[in-house]
Amino acid sequence: MFNRSIFPARGSRLVAGALAVAASLVVAGCSSGSGEGESAPGAVAKGNFPAKVATKFGEVTVEKQPKRVVALGWGDAETALALGVEPVGASDWLAFGGDGVGPWAKGKYRKSPTKIGTMEPAYEKIAALQPDLILDTKSSGDQKRYDTLSKIAPTVGVPKGGDQYLTDWQDQTEMVADALGLHDKGQQLIARTKAKFAAAAKAHPEFKGRTVTSGSRTSEGYGAYVQGSGRVDFLQRLGFTNNPWVDKQGGSSFFVNVSHENVNKLDADLVVMEPIGVAASDISGDPLFKKLPAVHAGHDVVFDTDSALAKAFATDSVLSVNYALDKVVPEFAKAMK
Repeated sequence: MFNRSIFPARGSRLVAGALAVAASLVVAGCSSGSGEGESAPGAVAKGNFPAKVATKFGEVTVEKQPKRVVALGWGDAETALALGVEPVGASDWLAFGGDGVGPWAKGKYRKSPTKIGTMEPAYEKIAALQPDLILDTKSSGDQKRYDTLSKIAPTVGVPKGGDQYLTDWQDQTEMVADALGLHDKGQQLIARTKAKFAAAAKAHPEFKGRTVTSGSRTSEGYGAYVQGSGRVDFLQRLGFTNNPWVDKQGGSSFFVNVSHENVNKLDADLVVMEPIGVAASDISGDPLFKKLPAVHAGHDVVFDTDSALAKAFATDSVLSVNYALDKVVPEFAKAMK
C-alpha cells in the first residue's frame, strides 16, 4: 500500500542492496479480460521481439515475450491490463485495495497480483516472483532503485524528463506497449484517447484559454500541481492554462507547497481541489478558501475524500483518463457555468 497516498514526498530513501535473479522462470500466461484495448478473454498478448525501449537509464532490450511481468510504476499495472497483459505483481499507489486498480480496470485480472510496495518496494518479494520484465515507467527515477530492480530482471524505468512521477499517460502507454512488443496496439490506444480528449475540448469551448489551479490539501496544508504533472496535463488537453503563479514556484517535483499566506494565489478561472487524508469540508469550509474569487463565484470543484473521481484524475493512466473524461469533465463544465 502506498505510504503517502497521492502526495509522494521528495527525497525518499529507497531500499538498497543487490538481489540475486531467480535461476528459472515459472511459465504463466499474461491474459486479458474483456474491454476496450484488450485481446479476447483468455488470450495471451503476443508481441514482436526483441523489443527496445528508450529510458532515462539508456535503451532497454526485451529479448522475448515476457511471461511474468511486475508493474511497479504509478499506473503501470493498469496500462499493461489495457494492453491485455496481467502483471503477476503490482504496486497499489492509491490504496485501491483488491487488485490494486481503479474501477475503470475492474475485472481485468483473472488472478489477483501479488502486492508490492510503492516508493520503497520489497525487492525480495519482487525477486521471488521471478519476473522476466519489470515496469517502472512512472516513479521517482532514482538511480539506486533502478540499479536494484535491473539486477532482478530487465527494467523499463522512467523516460528522460520523467523523474518525480512526471511520465504522462501517453509516454507510459507507449513505453509499456513497446516493452511488451505491442507497439501498434499501444498506438491505437493512444490515438483513441487523444481523439476523445479532442472531442471533449470541442464540446466545451468555454475551457479554452481559461486558467486553472489543480491542488490538494493535506493535514500539513495546501499545495498545487505544476505543468508536466498528470492532473495539469489532463486539464491542458481540454484547453485550460495552468495557474502561472504555481508554475513559477515549481522545481523538480510535480507538486509545490502553498503557505497559509499564499492561499489566495490558488485563485484561477477554475479551481480543482482534492482532500488527501482530510475531509472535503476542510477545504470547502475553510474561510481562506471561500475567499477566493473563483470559489465565491462557484467556479470550483472539491472532490470527496477517496472518491473514484479524484483517483481517476490522479492516476493518469490510459484507462483512468478515459474514465475521467466521461465522469470528471462534466463536473468541470458545471463549475464553469
